[in-house]
Amino acid sequence: MNGPDLKRRFFASLVLSVPVLLLSSPMGFALSVSLSFPGSDWAVAALATALYAYGGWPFLRGAADELRRRQPAMMTLVALGITTAYAYSVYAFAQRSILGASDTHMDFFWELATLVDIMLLGHWIEMRAVMGAGDALKEMAGLLPADARVRRADGAVVDVPLDEVRVGQTVVVGAGEKVPADGEVVEGSSQVNEALVTGEARAVAKAAGDAVFGGSLNGDGTLLVRVTGTGESGYLAQVMRLVSEAQQEKSRAEVLSDKVARWLFYAAVAAGAASFAAWLAVTGEEGVALERMVTVLVIACPHALGLAIPLVAARSTSIGARNGLLVRRRRALETVPKADMAMMDKTGTLTEGDFRVVELSVLPSDSTSEASSASAPVLDSTSALAIMAALEASSSHPLAAGIVRAATERGVRPAPVRDVRALAGIGVQGVLDDGSHALVASARHLDDQGIPYDRDAFARLSARGLAVSYLVVNGAARAVVAQGDQVKPSAREAVAQLKARGVAPVMLTGDNERAARAVARTLGIDEFHAGLLPQDKGRLVRQRRAAGDVVVMVGDGINDAPALAQADVGVAIGAGTDVAIDSADVVLVKSDPADIVRLLDLGASTSRKVKQNLWWGAGYNIVAIPLAAGVLAPVGIVLSPAVGAILMSLSTVIVAANALTLKA
Repeated sequence: MNGPDLKRRFFASLVLSVPVLLLSSPMGFALSVSLSFPGSDWAVAALATALYAYGGWPFLRGAADELRRRQPAMMTLVALGITTAYAYSVYAFAQRSILGASDTHMDFFWELATLVDIMLLGHWIEMRAVMGAGDALKEMAGLLPADARVRRADGAVVDVPLDEVRVGQTVVVGAGEKVPADGEVVEGSSQVNEALVTGEARAVAKAAGDAVFGGSLNGDGTLLVRVTGTGESGYLAQVMRLVSEAQQEKSRAEVLSDKVARWLFYAAVAAGAASFAAWLAVTGEEGVALERMVTVLVIACPHALGLAIPLVAARSTSIGARNGLLVRRRRALETVPKADMAMMDKTGTLTEGDFRVVELSVLPSDSTSEASSASAPVLDSTSALAIMAALEASSSHPLAAGIVRAATERGVRPAPVRDVRALAGIGVQGVLDDGSHALVASARHLDDQGIPYDRDAFARLSARGLAVSYLVVNGAARAVVAQGDQVKPSAREAVAQLKARGVAPVMLTGDNERAARAVARTLGIDEFHAGLLPQDKGRLVRQRRAAGDVVVMVGDGINDAPALAQADVGVAIGAGTDVAIDSADVVLVKSDPADIVRLLDLGASTSRKVKQNLWWGAGYNIVAIPLAAGVLAPVGIVLSPAVGAILMSLSTVIVAANALTLKA
């Protein structure tokens, strides 16, 4: 049931409840002023019937679903309370107003009205809190311009409404204008501010072949952008869909509250039956025994317990979204406080992933293997860079982007290649015009294939923390390129904060061990694993979980997807690939390592509030049910129905207020 429907039902029920509350008394509590009039009993009964049928429908339908599955839970307990209150009240009304019985019974119409109203209000508040996260993202969607300038096939540029823009069309984005849709730059260059979309504060250079996001702000240049995503396929829409999925998913804590409600249901039925039997045996009066049983069942209605978990979860998800933490699966917030290990990908997660070519050299002929044939092309640094740029042009890997950028900056045109193909965990290969087979790969692959290269030179480059790649032509290493990556400014502090919280940081990377060691030393990370393939990362996560560790995995690439999916909590960097995001439980929109610590803090705050609310919610039922049943009646203590009603409402207010005090 959606928010608008709950809102309508709540206000309609509130209108129906006002005369019921004015014309009846709470659990037999005598009011000093009575507004009753001849026939008011009939009016109250009619209004209560409408209230039960309309306002109580969500709970009755939910109870039917639970009973059909033979899993009575929260909705069943609520339905038990309102149905008992309504049925007994109709019985009391019939005895008094229709049959004219002199020994009248107390009705619970007042309780029925408050039960329905409070539960509807609570669910509506929950829905509003849930929608808070979506609202924050809808504000991002509002960043899109209303119109786009589309260039037609004849070269004319026309303004069209944004919802009429189609994939494949070319849009013109002038200086200072917002990019209307996700796309790829086909002409022009500029600096684009993507902070409002990705959280990345600095402007990003864009040129032909680069991707741009709808909603980002163009700088001084003019861009022609071929549209690749509109509507639901756009970046903003995908982000909002992640939040929507998170709001609709039941977390483990919510399942726990359903289990508590199930046991409370059984306890309420048992206590009600026992109280009826006991009071009947002691007093010999069926009316007194029935009234006490009904009081037990009505008091057992879990106002507070029903709101304890959903309100906190909705509130925390909303707070997370507003602070760049998109919680895709709520269970992540329950699990992350238990984490004792954070396994993090290096490139793009702890480092900028913005590689720059530092050194490029052609290997002398004596360093190549005898496998090099006479037909292999003669290379210099320019031709070697041209071949590598051609192979890497279609790759999204940061190392590939660095090579392509170096070729662009040096005015080197990519060499003609065909049959380009990415090799998972190895590199990219293709065929040159003369039929030679070219491959860009790491030193690990050269070692695996027995291809000789200068290991001393490799060691020197790696010791500087540089990422080293080789151009292999016809099975021989012909050129080497070394690229440097910068550690993210917040990475060192994030690692220190993880250690302070008792979470061991572990770095995972496909780079060589020397480069990994240099970065780990800079960040203060004691444990790292280098030269990993995608399956290696997943295997490490499984091993640590099997050893009893609660593992948080943070990554941004396709090669991180298996590990993200297998971790207790998978965290994707917002600037990463769609595959990584789809495999994760949480997305860090700002791509900031410091947000890993913020996620831990949010999870800890959420867990603390959940425990507090569970005690408030379940505690009321644990105390009130036996008191209402009369377990202390022998010593003269019986829970007054009026006091029970007050305590019931008070616990609900406390739970709701406590949930809403959760802060970022």
